[in-house]
Amino acid sequence: MSNESRKSAGFKDRTPVTTARETLLDAVSPHERTERVPLRDADERVVAGEITAERAVPHYRRAAMDGFAVRAEDTFSASQRSPASLRVDEAVTTGTAARVHTGSELPEGADAVVMVEETEVTGDSVTVFDAVAGGENVAPVGEDVEQGQTLYEDGHRLRPSDLGLLKSVGNDVVEVYERPTVSVIPTGEELVQNDPEPGQVIETNGQTVTQYVERWGGDATYRDIVTDDVDALRAAISDDLDHDLVVTTGGSSVGERDLLPEVVSEIGEVLVHGVALKPGHPVALGVAEGTPILMLPGYPVACIVNAVQFLRPALRQAGHLRSTDPPTTKAELTRKIASEPGTRTYARVELHDEDADEQTTATPTRASGSGVLSSVALADGWVVVPESVEGYDAGDTVTVEDWEWSQ
Repeated sequence: MSNESRKSAGFKDRTPVTTARETLLDAVSPHERTERVPLRDADERVVAGEITAERAVPHYRRAAMDGFAVRAEDTFSASQRSPASLRVDEAVTTGTAARVHTGSELPEGADAVVMVEETEVTGDSVTVFDAVAGGENVAPVGEDVEQGQTLYEDGHRLRPSDLGLLKSVGNDVVEVYERPTVSVIPTGEELVQNDPEPGQVIETNGQTVTQYVERWGGDATYRDIVTDDVDALRAAISDDLDHDLVVTTGGSSVGERDLLPEVVSEIGEVLVHGVALKPGHPVALGVAEGTPILMLPGYPVACIVNAVQFLRPALRQAGHLRSTDPPTTKAELTRKIASEPGTRTYARVELHDEDADEQTTATPTRASGSGVLSSVALADGWVVVPESVEGYDAGDTVTVEDWEWSQ
């Protein structure tokens, strides 16, 4: 469809959210770039390939109890009525025992440990009141982790506990996928970075999207503002097609200054323009030279909604990051939420939990208005109203999604 046709048609035919997301993800290929990073820098990074243990844990036979290391056969006849008497020494040979503590190395010649509770020391002798079997109260080499054991498979996202385990087995560096690269290009002739004059607007969408990219596991490049000019927009996007994803903010609708769909259709293909969600239906999704391009709306709330719905899953797929569902809270709605049939609505709400015995309540921050950033910045989450539901009434129990989650 030409630019003029789109402008005349508006958004009469909007693509369902699920279909639009699937269309975008079909165009996103996970990159294969890897790097080796030290453990201290590997938290939340994604494992590339397989990680095996370089050494066993424990790497020596160790005492599992405080007590005395012995040759098990020297205790076979020991009992409360007929204890065994052994000489205390640093080495263990026939008829001797060595004092050990939990975690200490088992002396050469010993094959078991008698718990201290089952012994009594007199001078340089120890009386043993219980027989032990070979290997009893001893942690063998590799009891926790065997040398060469596979610890993590490709795609595992590393946690602090994982890094502790890797250090314990002698792995000082790990092979991980590079973070997916995302170019963030704010557009609009009215935008400035500071000190706005009448008619000018502070640029926030690009900054917000950049910080979401970093939180979601990507590496963002926050570009300078690009004015509403076809040549300037074409150059800005074309220069960044070496990134895994390109994201623009503003200029995605069908107005005279909404030039991005036209620009992307010239250098590539617009896959979707207009999605059945609110706020933010003027989102557009495209691809050029194999690089997915997300054209997010200029209204701040619409920009955030679409970033969560489309940019986040695309980024995670590009970077081998598993998709996860956001944490949710059940709450009782205090006011009605209206919704247009056939459109998926994201209604911002504030949560209140003043009494532990009462159900949490959710109050809409604003019934409509995708340009009011405070309505999302001061919210605790949003209620997703499905396409098949005509809103929710006050008193209904709803599910509130926390879109700020980072995993």
